[in-house]
Amino acid sequence: MTLPDQTLEQQVPAADLDAAAGLAASGELAVSPEAVAEAAAVTNEVAALARLYGEPLLKLPNDLYIPPDALEIFLDAFEGPLDLLLYLIRKQNFNILDIPMAQLTLQYLKYVDQIRLSNLELAAEYLLMAAMLIEIKSRMLLPQRQTELDAEMDDPRAELVRRLLEYEQIKLAAYDLNAVPQVGRDFIRTQIFIEQSLVTSWPDVTPVDLQQAWLDVMKRAKLVQHHKISREELSVREHMTGILRRLQSSRFVEFADLFDIAGGVPVVVVNFVALLELAKETLVEITQAEPFAPIYVRLAYSPA
Repeated sequence: MTLPDQTLEQQVPAADLDAAAGLAASGELAVSPEAVAEAAAVTNEVAALARLYGEPLLKLPNDLYIPPDALEIFLDAFEGPLDLLLYLIRKQNFNILDIPMAQLTLQYLKYVDQIRLSNLELAAEYLLMAAMLIEIKSRMLLPQRQTELDAEMDDPRAELVRRLLEYEQIKLAAYDLNAVPQVGRDFIRTQIFIEQSLVTSWPDVTPVDLQQAWLDVMKRAKLVQHHKISREELSVREHMTGILRRLQSSRFVEFADLFDIAGGVPVVVVNFVALLELAKETLVEITQAEPFAPIYVRLAYSPA
């Protein structure tokens, strides 16, 4: 159904058309029937309320039903309460760091009352934000105590301002991302079929390429190596016996002389453990004459 075109260059009244048709029928006016039919069609086109399936509709049908929601017009679509608050702040040129809560809350509640009448589920999150605005407004209206004035109080609007600034930043970033060309929306990737040759062409290999490939194989082979650790059984008791035998032949033995450096770290460690066990069992004595003096080991003195 389309609206009639009201921009005709010339409109002829219906009475004049009927008079012209009568004169043409009596022969007093030389007008062709095609011209009269065309003039009548123009008259119907002007008087038509709408067009239904290409035909002019001169009057409304008696059984015409128009749903109430069919004439609703949404000029602004908001993504949520923060989007609505940001729209109201920018529209009224409010300072987002110093929001007049009374005016903003009043305008916000007017919008919430409108959407509550049509969509109650959508109004739930808006009502939650309305409660938050009313709470902030009430906190700002309450008188402050002297202790609160002495201690610097936080602005009740600080949390709301932080959320609005973060939302505006994300919204602007979303606009920038939407402006980036996208496949399927702004451009389409073309696919071109290229017929390849049936004859296989092999690349030429030079001696330098072969040498480089061999060096890479040798480099990978060096990375894969096996390290075997052999287990050597060392007895602490045997080393304890060896230390006692050595101390029996001499009265004092210097601490460093008790260790066999040529045997390696494991032998030295086990020998030291054996010496500690002997000292623990009070079989040997470890003495030192003065600080930083050599340390000596001897058999423990046992009275006869």
